[in-house]
Amino acid sequence: MTIDRAVIPVAGLGTRLLPTTKAIPKEMLPAGRLPIIHHVVEELITAGIRRILFVSSRAKIAVENHFDDYSELMMHLELDGHEMREVGRFDYRNRGVEFYFTRQQVPLGQTKPLGTGDAVAASESFVGDESFVVAFGDSIIRSTESIPLLKRMIDSHASNDSACTIAADEVPESLVQHYGIVVPRDDEADLDDCGLADIVEKPAPGITTSRLAVSARYVFSAGIFDEIRRVQPSQSGEIYLTDAIRQAIDRGQQVRAVRLTASERRYDIGNHLAYFKTFIDYAASDSDYGPEVIAYMEEMLAELRGSAKAD
Repeated sequence: MTIDRAVIPVAGLGTRLLPTTKAIPKEMLPAGRLPIIHHVVEELITAGIRRILFVSSRAKIAVENHFDDYSELMMHLELDGHEMREVGRFDYRNRGVEFYFTRQQVPLGQTKPLGTGDAVAASESFVGDESFVVAFGDSIIRSTESIPLLKRMIDSHASNDSACTIAADEVPESLVQHYGIVVPRDDEADLDDCGLADIVEKPAPGITTSRLAVSARYVFSAGIFDEIRRVQPSQSGEIYLTDAIRQAIDRGQQVRAVRLTASERRYDIGNHLAYFKTFIDYAASDSDYGPEVIAYMEEMLAELRGSAKAD
């Protein structure tokens, strides 16, 4: 099975990052020298994705502009003889990558889009009958594996003829209630690629002993659209992707999880502290400036320790 299509939902309001995101989409905040969404797209390309649909909103025009190959800035850099690495970084046409954009509609009487399930549903005509990847645009998966996470997920999806394959990472017990949690089947609980018995959205303490959190990456077969249509909206009118996946499990379909390895890390830019850590990690590992960034941080820590002793 070859999967070359991906959907990136980017219509969220980013309210937990206000006031930083008042005028800037959270997906466009830099992680090191590149925007968060740029890291997500490069992850997809590495996994073999060549057609990418952004499910966006009227506030996310900056995302579209960022992936415009023929912007005035790119033309200026070429004419000015600027370093070709910077120009080539955005030359997606020559890399065989195509971008598409659609908007997740906000119904009359509502103030925000109707949830993750509704965002994925907006991609049905783009996907057709093919399997596809969903990658949320405010989370980065950083991998140094020879076969990175998303490629392992695609391979698993094909070999198991799955309806859905989910990225999962273990979180501390104290954080379980903040995530969607997948529950492995008893006979596969210790496997890195495991079948699922359930998926629970932000479970209260005692609901499950699993600590495997959904990690913002999915591979779906086209049947997910039928499951989304069957979902009963929440009291706020939202349609949750988790509910559609749970229906697939209840209906006996193959739903699996692939775990992140110890050398892979999810950066979930959901609040300011998480964003600060993400930026620092990427800045410290920058190929040109990383050593200087680390030296600066060491100087700052020494100053802070000195001030603490003086006090």
